[in-house]
Amino acid sequence: MSAAVDSLSKTNTSSTTTSAAGSAAPQPLWRRRRILAGGAAGAVALAVAVALGTVLLGGGGWPAALTVDIAGPLDDANAWVIDNRDTHPLFLYFLLHLSNTATEAVDAVYHLLDALGWLGVVAAGVLGAWRAAGLGLRGSRVALTALGALGVCGLLGMWDATLLTIALMVVSVAVAAVLGALIGLLAGVSDRVDRALRPVLDTMQVLPAFAYLLPFVLVFGTGTPAALFCTVIYAAPPMARLTALGLRRADPAVLEAVTSLGASGRQRLWTARLPLARRQMLLGLNQTIMMALSMVVIAALVGAGGLGEEVYSALSTTDVGKAFAAGLPIVLIAIWLDRTTAAAGDRIGARTPYGNRLLHGGPAWALVAAAVAAAAAVRTTTWPDAWTYDISTPVNKAQEWITENLTFTEVWAREFTLWILNPLRDTLIWLPWWSVLLLVAATAWLVGRWTAALTATAAMAAIGMLGVWAKSLDTLSQVLAALVVTLVLGFLAGVVCARAGRLERCMRPLLDAMQTMPQFVYLIPVVALFGATRTAAIVAAVVYALPAVVRITTQGLREVDSAALEASRSLGASTRQQLLQVQLPLARPALQLAVNQGVVLVLAVVVVGGLVGGGALGYDVVKGLSRGEMGIGMTAGIAIVCLGLVLDRITQRPAASPKHR
Repeated sequence: MSAAVDSLSKTNTSSTTTSAAGSAAPQPLWRRRRILAGGAAGAVALAVAVALGTVLLGGGGWPAALTVDIAGPLDDANAWVIDNRDTHPLFLYFLLHLSNTATEAVDAVYHLLDALGWLGVVAAGVLGAWRAAGLGLRGSRVALTALGALGVCGLLGMWDATLLTIALMVVSVAVAAVLGALIGLLAGVSDRVDRALRPVLDTMQVLPAFAYLLPFVLVFGTGTPAALFCTVIYAAPPMARLTALGLRRADPAVLEAVTSLGASGRQRLWTARLPLARRQMLLGLNQTIMMALSMVVIAALVGAGGLGEEVYSALSTTDVGKAFAAGLPIVLIAIWLDRTTAAAGDRIGARTPYGNRLLHGGPAWALVAAAVAAAAAVRTTTWPDAWTYDISTPVNKAQEWITENLTFTEVWAREFTLWILNPLRDTLIWLPWWSVLLLVAATAWLVGRWTAALTATAAMAAIGMLGVWAKSLDTLSQVLAALVVTLVLGFLAGVVCARAGRLERCMRPLLDAMQTMPQFVYLIPVVALFGATRTAAIVAAVVYALPAVVRITTQGLREVDSAALEASRSLGASTRQQLLQVQLPLARPALQLAVNQGVVLVLAVVVVGGLVGGGALGYDVVKGLSRGEMGIGMTAGIAIVCLGLVLDRITQRPAASPKHR
């Protein structure tokens, strides 16, 4: 995912920073003072109104008269689905066929991998990575990464679980890539479709992964079909967005040349626009693979099996050693797939050395197929038991040592909960519901436009109407606490990396590795250090969101107009003055993008933190999935969706209008 995040953040930050530096002329001093004075007066008036209303009306939660119980109807719908799943025509002639097709596809891929044997699978993974990444030094490194990833999966005794995870990945990524490419194709050639799909894709990419599980469980029940379909829906948007982006950014000169030769619209699409969009489409495939892997791991909650189920069962019993043994293969698989697709994308447009041309295309893949067939002929089906090593016992002993000797982690967790989390949660719950809506509307209007304020306020009101006001504010308090820590650390690290190129180059591999790991994996080390507490979920959220904030901040500061910096230096500005008065103001769009990305990523992990003591909405989702209480789970899932919309709208920078571009 390193190349994907690099390119995406560069695209976003470069365009926004350029527009800010080029189009926003310096305002007169009197106008800036008037804006500041107006903002300060509005803030004071808002604070006075909230305080006065709180004194007159008192604190408290959402009024019971304004709530709507949807848990009962959802439980009834779940009961109806269970009773009619084998008899109703909708299931017999449509949904049952989808379910059976999904199960058969995953089983077919799993049996194929099992038939190849462990040696054949290793050979296919290593040689496929080597061929996709190229025949040079980089290709050899990627091949060694694949060998190490698959070898560790076998050595840790997770071979069968790995095969099931790979089978789910193959089917889900194939369907998501095709679906996303088709949607992106429509959006790339039609402005109307692009405008209609943009808010839908924006919303889908904001939602936490947990929100996708319950609707499919309601329709398909637990098992492979629900896991597969929710993974496809979750992973398709990046492919759709980047395909449309690649088609729309095709070189106009090339398109004009093709048109001058008499090519039709369809010929221009197949001979010019799609070939020019290959790099963006491969970037979308990289993103789709990473999101599918993250979702496949989380889908263990609905019976998907594989490595995710091993992690979930270990976390539910606080068996850190077993969770680590299953989590490490997930991390290595993510790094292997990310490196392979990133290297393949970098090869697009590059010249192939003459000596390697005969080994590209058909001959190279024929060589890979022959090597895999030869390895499969050995018929070594399962990984040898003699080549496995149980690391759960040493890890559990290390965790016990940490618990006994590093007691300061538990002290920190307790103090953080006592002095920060609890007061913040209690304050939010104490505030009158109307003041919370007012604060949300004012913040969204100041940051964005009136449409953002309307959407955020409506979403926050929907949370209250669902009857989960207090739990949602509990989740919000955890998100806010984690976001503040993430932004402070991320902005500081981003400033340092922007000024120290050598440090940034040293940190880049670490940030790349952190961005490839699924969010589920971050829960394992924090549970070992902090136990199953809300603080553990917050620490995991901070670590998960930090790389994106650091990278976007670093790029935003580095892409500030060099002429502005040179002008400030010529006026005698110090390094500190250049940073505070030139770089940070001009990089404001990138910083706001970092805030938006940080809050979305933090929310995703805070919700998953319901597995390790985070409580609130995340716990209700887990409870609904594990106990079959779909009413509670779906209500919490809808509230999570609404909370995600609120946080996105109050942190999302509005797109520039055409006259300002």
